[in-house]
Amino acid sequence: MSRNRGEFNEINITPLTDIFLVLLIIMMVIAPLLDQQGLNLTVPENVAEEQVKQDTKILTVNVTSDDRYYIDGEEVPVSTLESVIKQMAANFPDGMMIQTDGEATHGAVVKLMDSARNSGITSISVSQM
Repeated sequence: MSRNRGEFNEINITPLTDIFLVLLIIMMVIAPLLDQQGLNLTVPENVAEEQVKQDTKILTVNVTSDDRYYIDGEEVPVSTLESVIKQMAANFPDGMMIQTDGEATHGAVVKLMDSARNSGITSISVSQM
């Protein structure tokens, strides 16, 4: 009472093809949504430091390794940072230079950049001390 079964010599690739087509459609739908924008940064040109100091009015803010902010040598608390920058922004129309210590955290620099943007400063440069 044994039944003879024929040998299975072929692989059915129809389900595999269906899966690949579904994945392709999903990728085609999702790919345009993944176009994320980052920061628009402009690379400064090499200009003599003396020329920059004479021609421009740039607010310089120092960020130390322990995430403290200094403007003109005076420490500015985080709670009043945005209001102090907003007051000083009118006197510095050319923007702001953030000078960071090599050990300053990314969060401290981003907090300063956000405060500057909220204060109306549109041109921000970052350099390391």
